[in-house]
Amino acid sequence: MIEVQGLTKEYGRLRAVDDLSFRVAPGEVLGFLGPNGAGKTTTMRIVAGFLPATAGRVVVCGHDIETHAVEAKRRVGYLPEGAPSYPEMTPRSFLEFIAQVRGLPPATRKARLDEVYGLLHLERVLEQSIDTLSKGYRRRVGLAQTILHDPEVLILDEPTDGLDPNQKHEVRELIGRMAKSKIIVISTHLLEEVEAVCNRAIIIAHGKILADDTPRGLAARGKSGRLDEVFRSITGGAAA
Repeated sequence: MIEVQGLTKEYGRLRAVDDLSFRVAPGEVLGFLGPNGAGKTTTMRIVAGFLPATAGRVVVCGHDIETHAVEAKRRVGYLPEGAPSYPEMTPRSFLEFIAQVRGLPPATRKARLDEVYGLLHLERVLEQSIDTLSKGYRRRVGLAQTILHDPEVLILDEPTDGLDPNQKHEVRELIGRMAKSKIIVISTHLLEEVEAVCNRAIIIAHGKILADDTPRGLAARGKSGRLDEVFRSITGGAAA
């Protein structure tokens, strides 16, 4: 389980995250929604252990992200916004490096790498340098490093950004298959993505939680039964 208690992040006078508390259980795919500047990415970075909180506590699978950071991070796969990597490396060399860093046993490393190459359809670009790849393929490489060590928790910031409709469908299907045995948190500005893959959604603005429900439950709050209408109503007319 992920447990977030009283999470706050301040940058000088700016409070980007304001006393957030929520839990995410195994089997849940949580969509994190909010307008630009709502605090989504900051929250994801703190939960993944890449950014310290000003106050509050995050526990991942029983391990405090600050006091037991190594144990917590072993259980997390994190796809940051933009899917940063080493542009001069090839996908093969980059993912082999990640496999070593993540401590995958040598006896099973090649089989796991081949499995992930196939899941993300990377075979045809494995020997190209990453800086020559399309945005969609760079995103797939980022997803590959996220799931390579088969973590219990996935933190995905805009996982289908830059993908064409077919690629988005493939990634959403992959998320759906992994959701049976993992905790998945997705930050996205695509309401259709929340409806397609999430069984729970949190809407935040100005660092605060404004709504927490199933996508269907949120949509039912509006007269039209549309999630976009409810989102605009809750956030004061802001776009996702």
